[in-house]
Amino acid sequence: MAALDGLASALESYRGRDRLEEDIFVRWLSIVGNIADQLYYPCEHVAWAADAKVLHVDSARWWTLSTALWGLSLLLGIARSSWTMLRLKQKLRSSTATFTSRLPRSKRRAMEARMQSEVLTLLSNLADLANAVHWLPQGILWAGRFPPWLVGLMGTISSLLSIYQAARANGQAEATSP
Repeated sequence: MAALDGLASALESYRGRDRLEEDIFVRWLSIVGNIADQLYYPCEHVAWAADAKVLHVDSARWWTLSTALWGLSLLLGIARSSWTMLRLKQKLRSSTATFTSRLPRSKRRAMEARMQSEVLTLLSNLADLANAVHWLPQGILWAGRFPPWLVGLMGTISSLLSIYQAARANGQAEATSP
């Protein structure tokens, strides 16, 4: 029941963002990504509980399902970032094509900052996706083939990119606050 409440609240909280997002493709990617994220958590908890002998179910199936949901969420995030970067690039190019359609400098900088943020998100998601596939059952793409140092490197890259983004966002928020 709590999982359904979480799913309902995720969809409800997205509703406010829904009006701000002009692109329906990005909207649907975000909604499906939120659903995958909300389904991931209970599956991971069941897998953990099965490993801890709290539940008497096959944990391997639950770990596979939770990892597949994680991978799906990452793929949707990659598609969202790629699409957003493409749209931003088009807007930036079209605004420089003619003198009359030039963007104000502040709006142009904001779009360039968003483009950089999307690139970092894309790279972080790709590093996480490499690890997600690695943790799937053997026989699926490169599952189980990464040496431990590569798994650690991918996780470190993703973490450092996320920390950098958070610090950068915090610095931008402080710079714009009165």
